[in-house]
Amino acid sequence: MKSDIHPKNFRQVVFKDISCDESWLTYSCANTRESIVWEDGKEYPLVKLEISSASHPFFTGKMKFVDTAGRIDKFNKRFANSKFKQAEISE
Repeated sequence: MKSDIHPKNFRQVVFKDISCDESWLTYSCANTRESIVWEDGKEYPLVKLEISSASHPFFTGKMKFVDTAGRIDKFNKRFANSKFKQAEISE
């Protein structure tokens, strides 16, 4: 490997898909605040993901509803007060 081509924080990181509890260890420069003890007993930085290939319907073949951040409820609240909803009601 060539020297001085990677950023300084290039290291091993654990990525965890929180929707299906799948984890894997790989190299990354992602900034993290948390850490986790991996299967080998060492502590690594942890990056939590809401969706990955382990839980995405395209890769799994299963439709799974994931709304961890409440985005749908937030959208419905905003839409209820919009002029588009008012126009839909008056028709």
